[in-house]
Amino acid sequence: AGTGGFSCRNLSVGAYQNPYFDIVIGIFMLLFGVNFNLYYFLLIRRFRDVFHSEELRSYLLIVTAAVVAITVDIAHLYDSVSTSLCHAFFQVSSIITTTGYATTDFNAWPTFSKGILVVLMFIGACAGSTGGGVKCSRMLILLRTIRREIHQIAHPRSVEVVRLEGKVVDENTLRSVLTFIGCYVLILLGAGLIVSLDDVSFSAALTCLSNVGPGLQEIGPVGSFAEFSPLSKVVLSVTMIAGRLELFPILVLFSRRTWSRS
Repeated sequence: AGTGGFSCRNLSVGAYQNPYFDIVIGIFMLLFGVNFNLYYFLLIRRFRDVFHSEELRSYLLIVTAAVVAITVDIAHLYDSVSTSLCHAFFQVSSIITTTGYATTDFNAWPTFSKGILVVLMFIGACAGSTGGGVKCSRMLILLRTIRREIHQIAHPRSVEVVRLEGKVVDENTLRSVLTFIGCYVLILLGAGLIVSLDDVSFSAALTCLSNVGPGLQEIGPVGSFAEFSPLSKVVLSVTMIAGRLELFPILVLFSRRTWSRS
C-alpha cells in the first residue's frame, strides 16, 4: 500500500513461489499507483471523470505496452508464456509504482527488458499516488509542450495551449513542471557521476531518486547497497530524501537565501 517494497523474506515476494500471490500483489501495487482523487470520484459516483482521466489511460497504456514487450523479450528464459507474462506483469507493476518487490532476478533479463524497467523507474506512478518518480502527468505535460513547440516552429503565427484532463495548463504550471523535470535530470546526473567514482551502477542514483529500491547490476533484486562506500551511501541517502519530497523542499533548504536574515 505504501509502495515501499520491504519484505520479510530475503528473496522478496519471489520466496513464496506462488503465481496467485504475484498476481494479487501486482494488481494492488498498480491500484496504489493510481491518483487517489479518482477513488474519491468513484465514491461520489463521478464515474465519467474516472473513465476520462488522461493520466489514468496513459498509466495503463504504459503498463500494458511494457508488460507485452517484456513478455515477448523474456519468453525464451522460462518454461511457458504464462510464467513469462506473470513475471513481466509483476516487475512492471513493482517498478512503475516504485514499490520495489521482486519475484525473479531481472538482472538476468535481456538488455531490452532491463532498459524498459529503467524507463519505468524514471516515469513512476500517477500524481496523487503513493508512488515516486517524475509522475505520468508531468510526462504528459512535457510531451505536449514539446509537441506545441514543434508545431509553433512550423507555424510561427499559430497560438496553441497545452491541455490536460480537458483543462488548459497555464504557463506558470508549465514552467513549474519543466523546471521540476530539469532539476530531476540534473540531480540524477550529478548523483550518478559521484557514485560512479566508486564504480557503482548509474541505476543506483535513479532507483534512489525515484524511491524504487532495486536497480541493476550490483543493486539488483538479489543485491544490496551494503558494500557501497560512505560517500555513495550519503549521496544516495540525500537523493532518496529529495525524491520523496519532490525535490524543491530540499533545493530550498540548500539555498543561501533561505538562511539569509535580510
